[in-house]
Amino acid sequence: MSPDLPPVAPSVTAALVEALSPRLRKRLDAGVTKLLARPATRDGDTVRIAVDDETDVVLHAPGGTVTGADAIRCGCLLSPDCLHRAAAASAAPVADDTPAPDAAGDPAPTGDTDTPDETGETEPETATPAQRAAARAVFDAAAAVLEAGTDGAGAVLQAELLHAAHTARLAGLPRASAAAVTVVTAVRAARAADPGHRLGDLADALTAVLDVAHRLPHATGPDLTGLRGTARQPYRPDGSLRLYGLFSEPVLTATGYAGAVTWTADADGRLCTVSDVAPGGPARATGAADRAVRVGETALTHRELSRAGLAVSGATVSPTGRLGAGAGVRAVRAPGAAWHDEPLDRLWAVPAADQVTRALNGGQDLLFLEVTLTGTVREAAGDCLLADCAGVPLRLAAAHDDPALPYRENLRLLAAARGSRLRIVARLTPGPYPRALLLAAAHPTDAEARVDLGLDRLQHADLPHGALAPEAGAPAAADEAPLHLLRRRVHQAVPGGRRVLALAGSTPGDAARLRRLGLATAADLLEDLHTAAADRSRDVFGRLVPADTGRFARSWLAAAVYTEVVEQALCVHAWQGAADEVAARAMT
Repeated sequence: MSPDLPPVAPSVTAALVEALSPRLRKRLDAGVTKLLARPATRDGDTVRIAVDDETDVVLHAPGGTVTGADAIRCGCLLSPDCLHRAAAASAAPVADDTPAPDAAGDPAPTGDTDTPDETGETEPETATPAQRAAARAVFDAAAAVLEAGTDGAGAVLQAELLHAAHTARLAGLPRASAAAVTVVTAVRAARAADPGHRLGDLADALTAVLDVAHRLPHATGPDLTGLRGTARQPYRPDGSLRLYGLFSEPVLTATGYAGAVTWTADADGRLCTVSDVAPGGPARATGAADRAVRVGETALTHRELSRAGLAVSGATVSPTGRLGAGAGVRAVRAPGAAWHDEPLDRLWAVPAADQVTRALNGGQDLLFLEVTLTGTVREAAGDCLLADCAGVPLRLAAAHDDPALPYRENLRLLAAARGSRLRIVARLTPGPYPRALLLAAAHPTDAEARVDLGLDRLQHADLPHGALAPEAGAPAAADEAPLHLLRRRVHQAVPGGRRVLALAGSTPGDAARLRRLGLATAADLLEDLHTAAADRSRDVFGRLVPADTGRFARSWLAAAVYTEVVEQALCVHAWQGAADEVAARAMT
């Protein structure tokens, strides 16, 4: 996937791949690799890729997005049914395929509403036949990706999942559609060895799409409404707001989007964001912070707003707190506040365990913590900062690994400030021990200043006097939570597919250990997962019959959902348990 190419609508990619002959489909992955190695030039809304000295593929993207198959043209003799057009679409980022709102400005209806039966009583709303069919298509396509694993999920399987996503969108299932697109973009990032790819994120994305597609055909009432989702997040009038800048973070996604998001808080501690995200790469992620924010006519940049304030009239806010930038919004610069001053100080007054519980229950995942840096620990993905948070041992990891962003370099320098007590902003990473991604911190030598760790670059001179050069982290202690015996099998299936678990065979020792430690359900799920992976029947001639991808996907989904739920419970216990232990010691 190349950030130099404009995003392409899922329906376009699906249509171009579907039009290929079986022979060309087998060559599609090689065609994508070859095309990505060719030079691309942009002229306004047009991107031109030189296939060879005589042939170009041209992508026309009015408004920044390719929305029709006829907007991708090729000069070769086999066009329009050539491999090049499908390869170009498969190599480009996936665009948002959200349908346009209706005349009233709201998304089109997504299905039936509750209707009275013959007795006059209201019957629960159910999915329409088209929605049930679309959900099954999404499940089957996602199951095929899981069956093959990311190593085997090439452009053809990706296109089939994109086709299912587009069908779901048309059927009024935006949540399933968005989840399917997320899987495709994550698979592409994994196959391209994108620095921002994380196996856990891809596993979560597969869990999400399989879960919603599996549950939706049988859901009713409010549960069905949640599974359908909403095509757009409406901005609602919010009157006048007085906002105080908190920090800015760069955005650099595996889907080819980049920019910056600035977080603010109002007088009651409610969080609001201002974003500038568009197709682009690392250069846009680092440069967007110095662009003016898109609220009213203020000239404040994102970097300036993160330390200043904003007075907004006629404000509109989405359910997630994003500020609208409509014509009626007015905004002027106002004084900001230090993290230790009101109203921002109250964000750090909430106990850490309560913040974690709020995040796990669907609330904001930002954590506002006061920590003492204690050292580093070495993990597979790189060194983590160790910190003490009111008695809770906390691991702080870099929020992004792209070398263009200074997260990891800043984290390495902060490791030299052992003993420093800092206020920080981090993003929760659910797990069996306290862990978060470090986003912003108070300056190590000036508590009134702050550092946006994805944008600002610390220098050794910024550290406290006498700070030592960062030392290599000590090896991380093994994850002793027995749940990892199930989690690792769930994760192994994502890159390698069914065959990895089938070759691994049964694990009676692991299952016995889980039962011995009181996790009988986990043991049952582990055994069922291996049984489903190895279940291949043969016909009367001894030939293997096609695998039951649905059964394997359901077994994997059950194990993944169970692991997620138990890990969330362990996460709450880790934060709350450590805090309770410290409180008990203080009272003795």
